[in-house]
Amino acid sequence: MISLKSITRQSLPDEEYLKLLGIAICVFNSNNAFVIENILKLDTSSTENWYDLIDLTSGHKKMKEAIDKTIGNHELGERVKTSFCELVDMRNRIIHSFQITSDSGEQILATKYRENDEEFPSKQFHITKEYLLEFIEKNQKLSDLLDEIKGY
Repeated sequence: MISLKSITRQSLPDEEYLKLLGIAICVFNSNNAFVIENILKLDTSSTENWYDLIDLTSGHKKMKEAIDKTIGNHELGERVKTSFCELVDMRNRIIHSFQITSDSGEQILATKYRENDEEFPSKQFHITKEYLLEFIEKNQKLSDLLDEIKGY
C-alpha cells in the first residue's frame, strides 16, 4: 500500500475523501464511454466513430447533438440526456476546483460560485464528501439507464 506521505509532502484531503474523489472520476469516465457506446449502437449509419467521440469534451455541443440524435430517440432518452448534462455540470465543479482548508480545518476542494447561482450563493462552493457520494450515486443511476437502453 502506498503511503501518501511517501509520495508527496503537500497537504491533501484525508484518505476517504481522496478515495471518493478517485471513484467519482472513474465512474464519470466509465459513463462517458458508456454513453458513446450507446450512441454508436443506436446509430449504425453514423459517420462518427469512437475515436472522434471520445476526444470530445463531455459537454461539447457535438456530443450533445450525438446524444440527441441517437439516445434522445429512445424511450429513456430524455432521462439519460438530463442525467448526463447534470453530471457534466457536477463533474466540471470537481475538475475545475481548487484546494482549500475548510472551516473545520480539513483539506477539501472548492469552486468559485457562479454569477447568479442562487443555489450556491456563498463565495465558494465546497465539494464535500456528501457531494462526491451524491455524484457517485447519480452516476450509478445513469449507468443503470444506459444498461437498460443497451438491453442488459
